[in-house]
Amino acid sequence: MARRLVESGVRFVTVNYGNWDCHVDVKLSTLEQMPALDHGIAGLITDLDQRGLLDSTIVWVTSEFGRTPKVNKDSGRDHHARCYSMLVAGGGFTRGRIYGAGDATGAEPARDALPLEDLICTVYHLLGIDANKELLAFGTRPIEIVKGKLVAGLLA
Repeated sequence: MARRLVESGVRFVTVNYGNWDCHVDVKLSTLEQMPALDHGIAGLITDLDQRGLLDSTIVWVTSEFGRTPKVNKDSGRDHHARCYSMLVAGGGFTRGRIYGAGDATGAEPARDALPLEDLICTVYHLLGIDANKELLAFGTRPIEIVKGKLVAGLLA
């Protein structure tokens, strides 16, 4: 459905899948949800690529934060915003690139930490939006779109 919407000219599509708030039994939750998510993401990217739409479409797979490296008393993992993964594809991002790395336990960035503001600034750049521009809020009060910087290492 997402590919068909993009193909028909819809400019912004959001897809939600599953419940990833795995405070209890993270293994079971992940084993139940991950295969279908992997299949769906791969199918969407392949479909877009085969139809010549991937280079003009950004696919961004994310959540609001990561998970603690340690399993809690309920066999789950709690909220952890210091180090987590996202997937971006198409739309001007370099294909096949792995950018950054976490430490051995996934607790902290070990290399090329990417603040969310910098990723958003890079996405805006690819969309043709000047992230350094200020907008006016409530009359004459200027606000920045985002305080971030372009990450050239992500660009094709």
